[in-house]
Amino acid sequence: MKPAVVLLSGGLDSATVLALAREQGYVCHCLSLDYGQRHGAELQAAAQVAADLGAAAHRVLKLDLGQLGGSALTDTSIAVPTGGVEPGIPVTYVPARNTIMLSLALAWAEVLKAQDIFLGVNAVDYSGYPDCRPEFIGAFEALANLATKAAVEGKALKLHAPLISLSKAQIIAEGARLGVDYALTVSCYQADAEGRACGLCDSCRLRCAGFADAGLADPTRYAGD
Repeated sequence: MKPAVVLLSGGLDSATVLALAREQGYVCHCLSLDYGQRHGAELQAAAQVAADLGAAAHRVLKLDLGQLGGSALTDTSIAVPTGGVEPGIPVTYVPARNTIMLSLALAWAEVLKAQDIFLGVNAVDYSGYPDCRPEFIGAFEALANLATKAAVEGKALKLHAPLISLSKAQIIAEGARLGVDYALTVSCYQADAEGRACGLCDSCRLRCAGFADAGLADPTRYAGD
């Protein structure tokens, strides 16, 4: 059984990726980032998901990207869009977030002597973020294999993005097959302290449509229910 680092946000996609990595026989070390996100309830969800899916470890690193701003997820003066998914890159994009998270995962992977990093990026049913595209994943993997002692010594690192070409419905169906308890997950960009979703932001809309398209009951808890 090989060690792997799994980026775990506490949302639907990353929970599915953790289950997939476990199915493939990896010993999963989950990494979450407390970056000053307004939906901090996802970190509590990540801890629950890690425990429920049998992760070997779960660490939360704190790096307050709110000090830089530039995103509705880190700057409360910028409203989270609730009018529906629109073309273009929305204000919920957090500048360089996946690059930062992958860099931290890469550092931990070297310490663990792990050659595999899993993440739940998706380029089909998503909000148009540039760091969720296959081109980004390939470029970061190339960087990782130039920048690390492990790779220079012959232990190449592999980035796994198994959901990147799946629809949200396909992701949910795969998670259901693997026994993921989606009631534990938090996807909403402005979830309240109890993890209850707004039902209106892009992430909520994509999640809701995914369950409907998959023909499965949506276990999401909504504010006001």
